[in-house]
Amino acid sequence: MLHSGVLDAIGREITGGELPAGHVLTLDMLEERFGVSRTVARESMRILQSMGLVTSRRRVGITVQPRETWNVFDPRVIWWRLAGDGCEAQLRSLTELRIAVEPLAAAAAARNASGDVRARVVELSKTMRVKGEAGELGEFLEFDVEFHTALLNASGNEMFEALADVVAAVLRGRTQLGLMPHQPVPEALALHERVADAVANARSEDAEDAMRELLAEVRRAMVPW
Repeated sequence: MLHSGVLDAIGREITGGELPAGHVLTLDMLEERFGVSRTVARESMRILQSMGLVTSRRRVGITVQPRETWNVFDPRVIWWRLAGDGCEAQLRSLTELRIAVEPLAAAAAARNASGDVRARVVELSKTMRVKGEAGELGEFLEFDVEFHTALLNASGNEMFEALADVVAAVLRGRTQLGLMPHQPVPEALALHERVADAVANARSEDAEDAMRELLAEVRRAMVPW
C-alpha cells in the first residue's frame, strides 16, 4: 500500500517521541518528504487520526496528540512502540495485561470450548514442543499465536476475544524484534502442554493456574527490564 511508508515512519516518530505532542504536520511537508501524492499523505494522516495519534483542523494543520489519546490496543501502535526506545516499558505493560487476562480466559475456555478446540490446543502444544526444541522459531511463533488466540476466542467472553489481536501483536513483536531468548525454555513448553491438557479435560482451575505460571515464565524469560 502506498501510504504504508508514510504511516510507519510518522507512527514510529510519534510513538517514539521524536514528534512530540503539539507538533504540527502539514500535507505539503509530507508530500515533499516522502515523495507521495496529496491523496496518499491525507490517507496516512486519516489512519493516524483513527488511532488517536493526531488530530486535523482547518487553518491549524495536523497536530500530534499526547499518549493519553492513543489507541494503545491497536496492533500497529503496539508494534511501533515495541520497535522504539520505550520497548521495555511497552513489554512490561503488555505482559501485565496478559497476566491479568489470559489465566481467566484459559479457565473459561476449559469450561466453554468445543471438542474441536480442546483437541486443537493439545495438538498445538505438542507441535510447539517439536518446533521449539528444533529451534524453528518462525513456525513456533505462529503456532504459539494460534494457541493463545484459540483460548481467548473459546473463552465465551467478548472482551477477552477482542484482545486476541493485541496478544498476537505482542507475541510476534517480541520474537521478531529479538526481545525473547533464541529458543523457548523447556519450562515454557511444558506449561503450554499443562494448559492444553487442563483445557482438554475441562479442569478450569488447573488451566488458570498453568496459564498464570506460563506467563510468569514468559516474564522471567524476557530480556531484563
